[in-house]
Amino acid sequence: MYKGPEQFLDSDAAAGKVMAHARLLLKLSRRFEAIAPAGFRSSAHVANYKSGKIVIHADNGAVAAKIRQMSQRLCSELSKGGAECNVIEVKVQPRQIPYQSTSSTLKPLSAVACGVLRSTAETMPKGPLQEALANLLARAAKRE
Repeated sequence: MYKGPEQFLDSDAAAGKVMAHARLLLKLSRRFEAIAPAGFRSSAHVANYKSGKIVIHADNGAVAAKIRQMSQRLCSELSKGGAECNVIEVKVQPRQIPYQSTSSTLKPLSAVACGVLRSTAETMPKGPLQEALANLLARAAKRE
């Protein structure tokens, strides 16, 4: 019979504490999304909870400042959801987008650079350095 990771984590005492904390964070996150103004739902999220303090990560300083201004109202609304909330700490922490690749920029060689590399390769003795320069000239994008 298949036992999912949740059942395994619930059965162990130490892992059970982690799962309980994860469930509390999920509950607080959903509650925050429900009570936060529409513009902040995608720009801020609940990061942690400890001893009545909720830590919220905002994507930028403007969102963080506005959430700090609204912290008393948000704190009382989050307390209604079951978890005690005494204070809200807001940190600017842009979200990390995993596996986001940045494309390399094409840097073409000028005609002068191509000429200098070509003449250098022609005057060199045969060897790996001359071959490397020839490969560079063959593969390089040229500025027109």
